[in-house]
Amino acid sequence: MNAFLLLKVVHIISVITWMAALFYLPRLFVYHSTKEPNTDSSETFKTMEHKLLSVIANPSLVVVWITGLALLSYKGLEVWLVLKMFLVLGMTIFHIYLRSLQKAFQFDKNVRSEKFFRIINEIPTVLLFIIIFLVVFQPKF
Repeated sequence: MNAFLLLKVVHIISVITWMAALFYLPRLFVYHSTKEPNTDSSETFKTMEHKLLSVIANPSLVVVWITGLALLSYKGLEVWLVLKMFLVLGMTIFHIYLRSLQKAFQFDKNVRSEKFFRIINEIPTVLLFIIIFLVVFQPKF
């Protein structure tokens, strides 16, 4: 089996699972922010958020970076790829920020509004759109 293609498949699958988590977690925060602390529904959201991060998002993030860096040995650096990596770094920082927000919910310390979470829910969409554009068109700068 071709190692390059296998790496690509694993990379694409891990990107999809990571993005699904980054799309869903802020949406959970939207609904969680409307619940009173220490209620059954708040505790349910805490469990969902924790599991989404620990079982799906965090492992996917690690696999995205490992396979992405491994693919570099086949492709080499080009300007579009450097830009893509910069945006993926931005997505990673966003992921870490979501983790800090999840911790605030976990300890009933959330101070952000439902509107805030609705706005930040759009960040991964914008980043993903630009990343896909770069990958598909591989513009020469």
